Amino acid sequence: MIINSGNLRTLGTGFKANFQQGLGMAKPDHLLIATEITSTTGKEEYGWLGQVPGMREWLGDRVVQNIATHDYTIKNRDFELTIAVPRNNIQDDNIGMYGPLFQEMGRATTAHPSQLCYPLMKAGFSTPCYDGQYFFDTDHPVLDENGVEVSVANTNGGNGAAWFLFDDTRPLKPLIFQKRKAPDFQAKDDPTDENVWRRKEFEYGVDARYNGGFGFWQFCYGSRQPLTPENYEAARAALLNMKGDYGRPLGITPTTLLVSPTLEGAGKRIVVNTKLEGGADNEWAGTAKLVVSPWLA
Repeated sequence: MIINSGNLRTLGTGFKANFQQGLGMAKPDHLLIATEITSTTGKEEYGWLGQVPGMREWLGDRVVQNIATHDYTIKNRDFELTIAVPRNNIQDDNIGMYGPLFQEMGRATTAHPSQLCYPLMKAGFSTPCYDGQYFFDTDHPVLDENGVEVSVANTNGGNGAAWFLFDDTRPLKPLIFQKRKAPDFQAKDDPTDENVWRRKEFEYGVDARYNGGFGFWQFCYGSRQPLTPENYEAARAALLNMKGDYGRPLGITPTTLLVSPTLEGAGKRIVVNTKLEGGADNEWAGTAKLVVSPWLA
């Protein structure tokens, strides 16, 4: 191929089309566990996470929800993926291999928010959230009916493979996906570009700005105990009985059991199979949908 502006423009258009095709090859399932928040600066403050709003009977004046102030900030991060195409490969028409490669670039771009968010769930056992406690902890501070601070748990500990139970029907999910800049495909394919002059390479890349963080710990239960019917029942009970400040029930109904590939079988035995090994009815079948995430491997 003769290297001129017209041929390079055609080549770049083809690579971008391959990239666009690849965008649809991955499942962007991070929004199952994360609420997307649009960011307009380098970081966002989430002091409002200290209060889950709820309706009350209007007697007398309105009561303004006094949102607790917490110093919790999510800073945006820069991400990129760049592919270099050697000039010699273009001159020799050796470019057939790059179509699938740019499709994979698109697939990886779509999958990256999930790749970022799901490991955060595992990190929640050792990473603080807005109240200063680990996201999955046994002593989150909550005010009881009398305004006295008590400790509330959204985990039962353990040291095995992690599994999670949560309500995915709420507008606010357990995590936050903070998006500042959507992925943008760009090309450095002018023959006079520095990368061509110094390295004989035409470069094509995508970059984005975003980050993930923790939302309401009350909406999710995490465990590293064995995934047994007994532990599953305890997790359901903890979420169903979850209360906000001053004893107000939060009305959480667990809908999703999230597991790693290691626990797929155990998850199926609890919420998918209608019969137990001995033939008895499985009382927990259908009480939650099972989601197996490779990002938890």
